[in-house]
Amino acid sequence: MKIGYPKIIAISNLSLSYSPLFRPNTQVASSVFDDAVKDWSDEYPQFAEWGWGPSVQAEIWNGRHAMFGWVVMCACAYAKGHDLFPNGDAALNLKEWGTLSTITDFTSKGKATISNERAIILIANVHAFFVGICATIAPTPFSDTLLLDPNHPMYEWQVERNSKLGGVMPDMKQMGINPHAELMNGRMAMMGLITLLGYSGIQGQSMIDTINEWVGGAYF
Repeated sequence: MKIGYPKIIAISNLSLSYSPLFRPNTQVASSVFDDAVKDWSDEYPQFAEWGWGPSVQAEIWNGRHAMFGWVVMCACAYAKGHDLFPNGDAALNLKEWGTLSTITDFTSKGKATISNERAIILIANVHAFFVGICATIAPTPFSDTLLLDPNHPMYEWQVERNSKLGGVMPDMKQMGINPHAELMNGRMAMMGLITLLGYSGIQGQSMIDTINEWVGGAYF
């Protein structure tokens, strides 16, 4: 989703911690989002206290991962278009890489090995995933943690921020760099990923090819 990105995002988010926040006061937001959060908290308090489930904390981080994913995919499309992957189209050697390099080939209804390009992207994602796990297990004192931890110095700020966010629509009057904008951008990024995945599946092409198509072939 990490090149230390949870910490980087947290640092930038920390500077916004004292921005004025206003929770949208709409009937839809109250009856849907707030009720779902309350029901989850009542039924699974052991998970809710850590920010798991339908919560603002989870939505914020899901949105951050989605936004980071878009950056990575666009970077991969650029790298592909500028031949930054060495022998990108070459298939991995099964004898050298083993069965982990295989993938189902729907065209021939058999097995094939992934390309060098896909292997590089896969390893990069695995690296980012484990860096993220490390940042989650041992967050820095100034980080916006993935899970809510009452013993963390940022806990009170996180609870206050989360209590003023959420609802179907964030406060659109809060322009600029603030938690409301981050929440909305994250939602759009998540919806974009769903659209990208669905469209790529229907067209039978990679998501990188779809991104390149959507930008009019600007990458390659």
